[in-house]
Amino acid sequence: MEPEIWSSDFKGNKGFTQWEVHSANATGFGAAADDYMDKGIDLNEQLIQNKAATFFMRMNSEAMIGAGIHAGDILVIDRSLQAFNGKVVVACLNGEMMVRRLEKNFNKIRLVPDTDKLATIDVDLNGCEFFIWGVVTWVIHRVR
Repeated sequence: MEPEIWSSDFKGNKGFTQWEVHSANATGFGAAADDYMDKGIDLNEQLIQNKAATFFMRMNSEAMIGAGIHAGDILVIDRSLQAFNGKVVVACLNGEMMVRRLEKNFNKIRLVPDTDKLATIDVDLNGCEFFIWGVVTWVIHRVR
């Protein structure tokens, strides 16, 4: 004896196949708020202006605590930006890299820490090797 197969009487519209549906929402209609939804935050878009010239470093001292930069924070550094007076920079002085605030007055350059524990460094361009490695653009730190 053959098994009896039950099916509905409506077999669908033979002139229209499911493959012709461009997209389907299996959950029903979308919410009205979906029209106003923003896309997620992409940190690469937010923090990096020039990808080829951007680097990340971890701060290893409390030299810039007054500027909100703590030991262990991640610094986003852009090497393509011009360093000018008042910017937080990564400077190389006699082979040592340091994060300080740049102070330029006429022909005098100073590297100023944002803490009372360290002294300001007066840069003598005649007797030392000095250059600005990059400008700090963002600081990422954990909330504790």
